[in-house]
Amino acid sequence: MMRKRIIQLAYIILGGALTINALPLLWRVIGVQNDLWLNNVVVNFLIGGLISFIISIPTWRYVDNGIREIENFLNRQSPLMLLVGSLGTLIGLALAVFITTPLQRMDSVLMSSVIPVLIMLLFGYLGFRLGTTRIDEWRNLIPSLNNMSRLTKIRGHKKDDDSVEQNEENYHHYKILDTNILIDGRILDIVKTGFIEGTLLVPNFVLYELQYLADKGEEIKRVRGRRGLDVLNELREQTAVPLEMWEGDYKNIKEVDEKLIQLAKDLDGALVTNDFNLNKVTQFQSVQVLNLNALAGALRPSIKVGDHLTVTLVKNGTERQQAVAYLDDGTMVVVEDGRDKLQKKVTVEVTSALQTDAGRMIFAKLV
Repeated sequence: MMRKRIIQLAYIILGGALTINALPLLWRVIGVQNDLWLNNVVVNFLIGGLISFIISIPTWRYVDNGIREIENFLNRQSPLMLLVGSLGTLIGLALAVFITTPLQRMDSVLMSSVIPVLIMLLFGYLGFRLGTTRIDEWRNLIPSLNNMSRLTKIRGHKKDDDSVEQNEENYHHYKILDTNILIDGRILDIVKTGFIEGTLLVPNFVLYELQYLADKGEEIKRVRGRRGLDVLNELREQTAVPLEMWEGDYKNIKEVDEKLIQLAKDLDGALVTNDFNLNKVTQFQSVQVLNLNALAGALRPSIKVGDHLTVTLVKNGTERQQAVAYLDDGTMVVVEDGRDKLQKKVTVEVTSALQTDAGRMIFAKLV
């Protein structure tokens, strides 16, 4: 809720600053301009701040969402783009201030206030455009920036002539974890292997749901909740992928699944889950889902016990009477009692399979 307090404080300061200048005109109209107890800087600021605070209660969320969209946009930009764009904007604003300084001394409100603001906006925009649309020239001018830009090229950040970002469609910086995926625990093993990139994000309402399960009277739910909290604590200790907590909430949404979908939309993130129903719902919500059950199914061996294979025995095995063959993908097939049929094509029946760090081994017998 720190963001909420900061936004409301900004409301109060802005509202107070506006009323310091506006309220004296109102007091003059209603005839109390000489009342120093009412018409003074402190009272005017407090009145404006109070009104702004009341306005901030129903509207701060919209400001917060706008700020998050800006943050997400900036996070997707390359460091080189941010650097050159910022420098271009600052140069444009400095030129605008230099040009408009004589205008600010005129008596006309149009010439002293409105025109300078418009010129600053125009020059700031032109500075940003000139900087970001000619990045290749800046890169060649400053060779040390080449190293900075290589990382952004790997992730697919490019600019065409219209400065339109060409992001990888399948890349989402935030991987949002739901309650079931933390209780499941397999996400921890996947993180350790380094197959997930970006940042893992756990919303506060998911953490509260785990705490609620851990405190319930039913033993099964307590065990599930505590397991989820243990997995979360272990994820915090991992350095392969950063883990962040999202402190916001959607008060107008009651279901946790709907909150997760809305959060994934707002942050342009991918939802990590093993919930079948949630996976189905998100297919109609334009949200990418990383389903661990689907991943496990994809990694399940395509060859099962009892399948018949036709292979060529190419060499002796390590054990007596064993022979070795290889499938087209390089998988080793160890055939019992096959030493007498070397360099022959035989039909075998799969008896077992073993998955190791070096790959998969299949054990079979002659049919």
